[in-house]
This record gives sequence, C-alpha cells and structure tokens, in this order.
Amino acid sequence: MSDASASDAPSDAPMQRAIAAVRAQTRATPQVALILGSGLGDLADDAENATTIPATDVPGYPPSTVSGHHGRLVVGTLEGVDVVFVQGRVHYYEGYPLHRVTFPVRLVHALGAERLLVTNSAGGINRTFEPGTLMFITDHINGVFNSPLVGRAAPPRVEPHGAQAPYYDPDWTARAQAVARAQGLPTRAGTYIWTKGPSYETKAEIRAFTQMGADAVGMSTVPEVIQARQLGMSVLGLSTITNPAAGLGAEPLDHDDVLAVGQRVRAHLAQLVRGILRETI
Repeated sequence: MSDASASDAPSDAPMQRAIAAVRAQTRATPQVALILGSGLGDLADDAENATTIPATDVPGYPPSTVSGHHGRLVVGTLEGVDVVFVQGRVHYYEGYPLHRVTFPVRLVHALGAERLLVTNSAGGINRTFEPGTLMFITDHINGVFNSPLVGRAAPPRVEPHGAQAPYYDPDWTARAQAVARAQGLPTRAGTYIWTKGPSYETKAEIRAFTQMGADAVGMSTVPEVIQARQLGMSVLGLSTITNPAAGLGAEPLDHDDVLAVGQRVRAHLAQLVRGILRETI
C-alpha cells in the first residue's frame, strides 16, 4: 500500500476507544448479538448477569432519536447463551452516514459476537401477511442503493457475493423455523425491502415493490446485515408485520400504531427468540 492510500484509510482509533469503554465495564465475550426493533426492546431486561452501557458512555456510538428506542448495549446471558443486545438501533433517516448507522455492528463483532439476530417492524406488502405476522427474512432488496461499505477501507467479504453466500444464513433460518413450529407459532418467510424514510411509501412505490418481489418494507436492517456479512457474521432476520404497507390499508399509517402491534405480539416474539437461542446456538 502506498503512503497516499495508507493516509486515506480510516483510523480504527474510534473503535478502539469504544471497545475500551465497554471493556471498562464488562469483560464478557458475547456469542450472539441481537439488534431489537420496535416491540422487542424489553427482552434485554431479562438478561442475566447483565451490564447495561448507555450509548452516551461509548465514544463514537450514535444515539437513537426515535421514540421507543433506548440507545444502549446490554451484555449478559439469555437462555444460557452469552449475548449482547443492541437496544435501540439508529436509522439512516435520522441523518447519520451509513458507516455510523452500522457502528454498533462493528462494535459487537469486535467484542466477540459471530452471530447477529436482527429484528424489525415492517409494513406488509404481501397481502396475505396480516398485522402481527412474524416473517423470517430470507432475502432483501436494497431500495436505497447505498451501502455502509462505500468509501470505507474494509476487507472483502469473507465469502464471495452471490448465491453461494446468502446474506441470511439458510441453516440457521431453517432451525429457527423448526423452533417456531415446535412452539406452535405460525410464521412466514419472505423478502424485505429497505427504504430510507422517514416518510412512508407512496402507493406507486408499493406497486413497484410488489413487482420487484418484496413481501415487506421497512427503514432498517439491510445496512446492518450488509456490515455483518462483510465481517463474516452469520445473520438471522425476523420482521414483525405491524401494518399493511402504505396505500394497502384503509387508514393512514402512524408510528404509534406500529408500536402498538409490536407490543401485542411481543410475548410470542420473545418466546421465539428465546427458543432460537436455546435450541440453535
């Protein structure tokens, strides 16, 4: 590498400061990182031997500005598995550049997590997905056409891009689906499309997304998954369908309604996540 290119590479000093701040409070090494969407954040409160670290205590950590998102790390154990919860994600629409949106992913990986379980709330594009449906994400569409890896000096993906290296671990997904069946919990599987937000989609956009093959739409997750896969992490994605996508329902969409449906299915979702940790890790 030339001197010029070396000087252009981003320093890892901010990450080292963040790691040091976390290690000053806990020496635990998590196996699994969980990024929790609306309606599931309270699961972190059930972690045993937990250490809670506010985002404000971690240098470089972007604070969440969205109602219902706490903005902190919770390190502990759940169902006998060493975990770290990212409680309160940040979104691209909050004004952060994507490399900051995915800062928590890089941090939990640096702490030792090799698996990422990511949840979100999403609008249902597939008309058979009623509000309250739990959908395993089997693929995604990057509707923003942007990536947290753009402009960053980063090693290539551990595995080649394409069918040989899907973003969502098919084996982990299949085992998680088996857990859901054993619990008598109906789930679906489908493709999630990421939009920037913060505005909801137009009717024309939803028609286009339908033609593209999307089953659900939301404003998160894809940047985190891209970052996680670049780091070689295994990923399991799970969406709660909280409402029909814009233009498909009779009433205008409201964030409070999204939170309300998330709260309604929280117990089932928490039960499923616990079972996934217990049976598949």
